[in-house]
Amino acid sequence: MPPASLLPNAMKRLSTASPGFEAEFTALLHQSRDTTDKVDAAVAAIIADVRARGDAALLDYTERFDRTRPAHLRVTTSEIDAAVAEVPPALHAALDLAATRIEAFHRAQMPADITVPDPAGLRLGMRWTALDAVGIYVPGGKAAYPSSVLMNALPARVAGVGRVAMCVPTPDGVLNPLVLAAARRAGVTEVYRVGGAQAVAALAYGTASIAPVDRIVGPGNAYVAEAKRQVFGRVGIDSIAGPSEVVVIADAANDPRHVAVDLLAQAEHDESAQSILITDDAAFADAVAAAVLAELPTLPRHAIAGASWQAHGAILLVRDMAEAAALSDRLAPEHLQLMVRDPEALFARIRHAGAVFLGACCPEALGDYVAGPNHVLPTGRTARFASGLSVFDFLKRTTWVSADAAALARVGPAAVALAEAEGLQAHGRSVALRLTTQPPSPSA
Repeated sequence: MPPASLLPNAMKRLSTASPGFEAEFTALLHQSRDTTDKVDAAVAAIIADVRARGDAALLDYTERFDRTRPAHLRVTTSEIDAAVAEVPPALHAALDLAATRIEAFHRAQMPADITVPDPAGLRLGMRWTALDAVGIYVPGGKAAYPSSVLMNALPARVAGVGRVAMCVPTPDGVLNPLVLAAARRAGVTEVYRVGGAQAVAALAYGTASIAPVDRIVGPGNAYVAEAKRQVFGRVGIDSIAGPSEVVVIADAANDPRHVAVDLLAQAEHDESAQSILITDDAAFADAVAAAVLAELPTLPRHAIAGASWQAHGAILLVRDMAEAAALSDRLAPEHLQLMVRDPEALFARIRHAGAVFLGACCPEALGDYVAGPNHVLPTGRTARFASGLSVFDFLKRTTWVSADAAALARVGPAAVALAEAEGLQAHGRSVALRLTTQPPSPSA
């Protein structure tokens, strides 16, 4: 039996046929899922301390938060060797399969440089180059995610980043073997046993042991997220990630248990995660709700999943799939599963989602590990304007222009006129002088 607190009507149930639907849906859209206290002042103090005291601060915070004071912050090659040797062959094979698929998908994203034909005779173009150095934050302790190592490190490697440094906390001095095996498979050899806001500060500003990087990526707790926010501008970041979320659009042809487990797969992340079912069949909605409650007690993380479902779960009953698509776009979910007869046709109507999974045989969990596209995705409705992690996060664009005297003569007078209209006389003069003076030939 499910816990008494997990009643069938605990989660929200809305219907577009209800007169009060719009108000109820708007409340769902704006529901706060942030359960953490404000940590900005504490994080600012940690960052300032690391900037002032460097490695000494890192060691003090590691002793305070992880209950260990390592002799050296960097994980040695021999330590990585020993940890990797502990990983069973079957898990090595799984990591390799996932890594191979992730590499292949991100390699296909690599853009080409462009040169644009110009009728005025100028040469115009854009060149892509990789960042010099990237820092990857990997959660440690109870939340150890080797899949996150692969998803963050491999796109950087594919993009051509020269240096990838990884920070991972080691509570009580324990290294996670699978995390280090994933790092090795991803080609990361620079690993530091430091976590929290202090790790982000070290990656952004540098210490004696940890050289600074140009961009910091990877998930973390509220302190890590706030630290990334505060160092942004000094370095680039991927995003400020919020709690995980999924929307499942499903018709009655599906197995209710499959849908229920897909909803719980997100709910088990943490109590602030959100799982929403959108369906056009009331009886199917009932069956899924019952299946969720039947499945919950069998999960090791049933308390977390149950709290998430009770506080943030929802079932939306719609008249048709056109309404389902419109509501999904307003939710702009991190993950979207389309479990309908023609998922491609429904997908064509949807604009806003971090990642979409088409068909009854393609659960979102596949994308977390082995599908190939990145699982670092926009949360909290930010898919309206943001995208998931990709090689583009580790590349930058440089435009270039080349002009000879003839090309300058064709477009230069317009530049002079615009500069003078803006009151920037030196701008106009820098062009005008070249219109009246023949430049020396390259061989002179």
